[in-house]
Amino acid sequence: MKLITWNIQWGRGADGIVDLRRVVAHARRFADFDVLCLQEVSSGHHQLPGCDGSDQFDQLAALLPGFEPATGVATDVPGTPGKRRRFGNMLFSRLPVLQVFRHSLPWPVEAGVMSMQRVAIEVTLDTPLGLLRVTTTHLAYYSACQRAAQIDRLRELHREASAHARVARPGMASDGPFESVPRAGPAVLVGDFNCGPDDPQLARLLAPIDPATPAYCDAWNVAHPGEPHEPTVGLHDKAQWPGPPFTFDFACVSADVVQRVRDVRVDASTNASDHQPMLLELA
Repeated sequence: MKLITWNIQWGRGADGIVDLRRVVAHARRFADFDVLCLQEVSSGHHQLPGCDGSDQFDQLAALLPGFEPATGVATDVPGTPGKRRRFGNMLFSRLPVLQVFRHSLPWPVEAGVMSMQRVAIEVTLDTPLGLLRVTTTHLAYYSACQRAAQIDRLRELHREASAHARVARPGMASDGPFESVPRAGPAVLVGDFNCGPDDPQLARLLAPIDPATPAYCDAWNVAHPGEPHEPTVGLHDKAQWPGPPFTFDFACVSADVVQRVRDVRVDASTNASDHQPMLLELA
């Protein structure tokens, strides 16, 4: 199974041009992916550089026929008359999607700090490896306080989902809302975490939770033990990131998936965003 995660900056490349077709084409060249996780998808945001305000959620779905989309809108506010301005994440899967959760992450008040609501999309997929839970998110950038709260919530969601996977839930045989649909235990967590490999907040995300919950592990360290993370930000867009490139994007797997990690790679060639796409391959 191949999964790509990518902060696409609403499709804006280092050349300042917004081009979703270019984003999808680069992702396809990188890998024949089964799952594509995208952060920073917009709709109605004319004020974003290079953006015409069109509905990128619909456009991306049209560009990926054969994939089932799951949309996670983080911010939803008034736009032009009769329209909304929305911003968030998307997940696309060509594997069967059994269940979708859209989790609003904590947003504690921090005076004087720019911030926005954040969201995590969680899906349970029926894969050749068995049931697998995939979550994609984009954590706070300006506020370490908010990012810490969001990390704690992701840990709690992982604990909750692992418990659901262990305990059969009574349900109905019909298609009603009480139908018992599985929530997978084995898990993948990907996205733009807005913290580096040596940040204590990443260490907090990867710390043990409880004896019954397999902790998250950094898949890069599994695939490339002892090697520094390849940078994922600032390789091409020196207008926004004039300093040395660095890593904000991660793929994590629960301890019961570690043995399935075949490879983790970063595509350093594309300039279709200010971030680089990352591939996680499970065997």
